[in-house]
Amino acid sequence: MITVGLNAFLMVAGMLFAIGMLGVLLRRNTLVIYMSLELMLNAVNLALIAFSRYNGTMDGNLFVFFIITVAAAEVAVGLAIIVALFRRRQTVMVDQLNA
Repeated sequence: MITVGLNAFLMVAGMLFAIGMLGVLLRRNTLVIYMSLELMLNAVNLALIAFSRYNGTMDGNLFVFFIITVAAAEVAVGLAIIVALFRRRQTVMVDQLNA
C-alpha cells in the first residue's frame, strides 16, 4: 500500500494556490478571477485537511466544513454581483468596469 506524506499534500496545495494567485493577478475577466479565488480557497482546504490528517485530529476537517459552507454562500452572492455588473456595463472585463 502506498502512503502519501504531508509534503506531497502541501506541494499540491501550494501549486494550486500559486495557479490561483496567477489567475487573479494576470487575468482581466471577472469570471476567471472569481474561479481563481475559488481555486485558492480549495488549496487552503486541502492544506487544512492534510494537517488535520497528519496531526490525527478533526480540527482541520471542521474548519473545512465551515469554509465550504461560507463558500457556497459566497458563490451565490459573487455570481449575482457579476451578473448585475454585466447587465449594467455589458462587459465582464475588469479594465472596462472602472468608469
